[in-house]
Amino acid sequence: MKKYLAPLLLLVLLLSCRSKKLSPAEMVTKYYEAFNSSEFEEITPLIADSIIIAEGEYVTSYSHDSFHEQFKWDSIFQPTYKIVELINQNNQVIATVASASKRYDFLKNNPLTCKYKISFRSSKIAKIEVLECLDANWAVWRTQRDSLVSWAKNNHSELDGFINDLTINGAINYLKAIELYENRSAE
Repeated sequence: MKKYLAPLLLLVLLLSCRSKKLSPAEMVTKYYEAFNSSEFEEITPLIADSIIIAEGEYVTSYSHDSFHEQFKWDSIFQPTYKIVELINQNNQVIATVASASKRYDFLKNNPLTCKYKISFRSSKIAKIEVLECLDANWAVWRTQRDSLVSWAKNNHSELDGFINDLTINGAINYLKAIELYENRSAE
């Protein structure tokens, strides 16, 4: 009987660990870890069937499929995310996250540290609202972006429209425009 007790206890322990619900802060941590490892499959169980991303007046609702498209777009810029602070607040988490990417580097806002309010529904992430970007210089961002868009339109019309194309192809064109623009400066 004793020889069966140890494996049985181990099985019970493993099953109880598996069924443990993640706290909201643990879910947010896993969410950003999945972005860092470029593993969308790890994000899917963390988010509700639809997730809302709100940034100022722009509010977008994503299904898992459309959020995956956004994820792929973002991945082209090779972003990294570092959680600076997590604060549990009722059934929400206020997360301060520093993100760096090739796009932010070009826009002279690298890293970009923002504060997000993350809300949950049925124990899943349902809404991410940008509260503020603490170190953003939006004037420089706009100048860099507008310069790039104008230059690409005038010099590489095949890339025109990349700024509004949130598909993987749009991101590839965005990165290509940055590369060509920066190489132009070196000539």
